[in-house]
Amino acid sequence: MRVMNWGSLLWLGLAGMGCGGSVGEDVSGEPVLPSAESAPAQVTAQACPEGVASRVKAVMTPGLGGFMGELTDVQGTLYFITSTYDSDAILWRSDGTEAGTVPVKVFPRDFLNAPQPENLVAVGNRLFFQFSDPATGNELWVSDGTEAGTRRVEDITPGPEGSSLDNLTDINGRLVFFRYVPVPGGGSRPELWRSDGTVAGTLRVRNFSGFSGLDADTLKVGNALIFFFGQDTGTTLWRTDGTLAGTTAVKQLDAEPLDITQVNRVGDPGVFILADGPNYEVWKTNGTSAGTVRLDAFGKPVGLIGTLGSYVYLDSMDNPTTKRLRIDRLSLNGGGKAHVTTLPNPFGAGEDAYPYLQRAVVSGGDLYFSMAIGSPGPAPVNVSLWATSGTAAGTRKLYNTLSRGDEYWSPLFATGAGQVLFGADPAEAGPIIPYFTRGSVATTGRLADVTRPDSFTRVGGRVFFTAYDDTGLRQLWSVPANFTCPPGPAAR
Repeated sequence: MRVMNWGSLLWLGLAGMGCGGSVGEDVSGEPVLPSAESAPAQVTAQACPEGVASRVKAVMTPGLGGFMGELTDVQGTLYFITSTYDSDAILWRSDGTEAGTVPVKVFPRDFLNAPQPENLVAVGNRLFFQFSDPATGNELWVSDGTEAGTRRVEDITPGPEGSSLDNLTDINGRLVFFRYVPVPGGGSRPELWRSDGTVAGTLRVRNFSGFSGLDADTLKVGNALIFFFGQDTGTTLWRTDGTLAGTTAVKQLDAEPLDITQVNRVGDPGVFILADGPNYEVWKTNGTSAGTVRLDAFGKPVGLIGTLGSYVYLDSMDNPTTKRLRIDRLSLNGGGKAHVTTLPNPFGAGEDAYPYLQRAVVSGGDLYFSMAIGSPGPAPVNVSLWATSGTAAGTRKLYNTLSRGDEYWSPLFATGAGQVLFGADPAEAGPIIPYFTRGSVATTGRLADVTRPDSFTRVGGRVFFTAYDDTGLRQLWSVPANFTCPPGPAAR
């Protein structure tokens, strides 16, 4: 019987303290961080000088709302999509300068339909994406950065019905993806495809006729795509390198069809959680049978925060009464699990005040994560930014007020140069502003005077993002990946 995936919904969701604060104990004897009331106030005065972050180009038309996003790095060139309520969708490319930010292709809007390119994926020096037009429906497209070179790859499902495509991934310089084909009586069967951007090079690798229960989550481990089937015959891990010979069943994980509740996106990607009744099993894989092993099991729902060094970090709720977020770690080398710390929850008495993680990234020797506290409504009552080095003493709150919206979560992005960028709410219920941190309250401050930052993407030596600025619209901005404001010390 298939297990409901309620644990990942609870823990994924889908006031500041400095480093080295003292640690007390609760009635159970577990280490607990100081409460929000005893923590030092968050820094609000520090800010980057004007011009450190700057607008690349005003690409959105004044007076019109719309969409701007899907920022994607293709070998040093930025691609993104814009569209408005009353005009066409546009694929853009940018070299980071105003003059070098130009439209590649316009996708006309018809009377009843407002399609736009989506699911942008870089493969080599080309951009793959999906687009739906009236003639062919949703199909695979490719672009080389020119209008003439932006075209439909193939009408895989002939006619206007379109193709259902998923998990587009770059494997060994080729696009690998799944196509779902309807079957009589309802449902669909998966097919594995690959494409090099040409009709001749776009072909079905394997037809999984008779297979069902393909899990939505996949992992890229080395030069292979890892995927999972949960069928009556059991739950099995598969791998593919984009060839028929390289598409094989690696290992049966269980004799029953079970859910993969989460795969790791932070740090080493070869970690996943399998829900077997009340037990949440943490596994790691390198894409081989011998290298696919169960690390340990928890008798309650747990979620993945990420991996750091030789450990994978997990979150769970400590108990139904206090509703605090507990952090544990597991050795990736089979050394067992250990409790790291339990985070305070001043709202724990409320029935819906359960904690959950929104986002997480790795930067340097720390895991950064945003923790939300639920409320009776769809929006959380509080969202705060934390970092941990993997110990109780090294777990600290960096900022107390991130976005509390139910439709907009504060972004969290590691620049790769020591800073972590995020969206903060310094006025509490005011506009969300881009902030930065280097791992301590003293090195946390405002990045720029724009609002609702989103889609942080590094391209070369700069980080691009979108934000609302003085035009009143979402525009393209960037900041050096390595900036030094304010000149405070690192966390440790």
